[in-house]
Amino acid sequence: MIFALDDEISFPDPRLGNPDGLFAVGGDLSVDRLLLAYSYGIFPWYSFRDNDEPLWYCPMHRFVIFPEEIHISHSMRTLINKKRYRLSINEAFERVIQECGKYRIDMEGAWLGKDITEAYTELHRQGFAASVEVWQGEELVGGLYGVCIGCAFFGESMFSRVASASKLALIHLAQTLARNGGKLIDCQFETPHLLSMGGRYISYDDYLRIIHDKQ
Repeated sequence: MIFALDDEISFPDPRLGNPDGLFAVGGDLSVDRLLLAYSYGIFPWYSFRDNDEPLWYCPMHRFVIFPEEIHISHSMRTLINKKRYRLSINEAFERVIQECGKYRIDMEGAWLGKDITEAYTELHRQGFAASVEVWQGEELVGGLYGVCIGCAFFGESMFSRVASASKLALIHLAQTLARNGGKLIDCQFETPHLLSMGGRYISYDDYLRIIHDKQ
């Protein structure tokens, strides 16, 4: 079932949605709506060229990475030990989101258009979105960004301009979260890349207990 949203900042029960997680259309990308959405594992995902309104998803099987379970291969450990790249957090959020958009702009179904970019940049300004950067000298060669609420990081997008840069960013994110009490990285959808890094599925009910910090 697909629900039509109006100006009221609320969501129906996502358990009533489609098997692929789509359950609502409409509303806006205001900070208040996005914060409510992410607090229940709901996120907007839609082709900005093909849709005039946001589509809202909430899969019932959640693909996540637990920070302490991040898989670091031998080749990645070797790359990290070479210290070829510098890693940072929140040094260049706007550049990261712009690069993620450029990286996918020609892909069918590209979602990182002007509205999404502006909405998440505002989330960052208000302290609810963060980026990880990978630098080679003064050049930004990779990174990722996502939403931060409580003990969870909700990953949105990543990019690489050199081999393994996005993996370095994800490892740095996981290690930083593990040191600071973070409990979960929401990957949204499975990819071979994220599966190789330690991603696995948990139920929506278990997911909610974790992001709401309930034992």
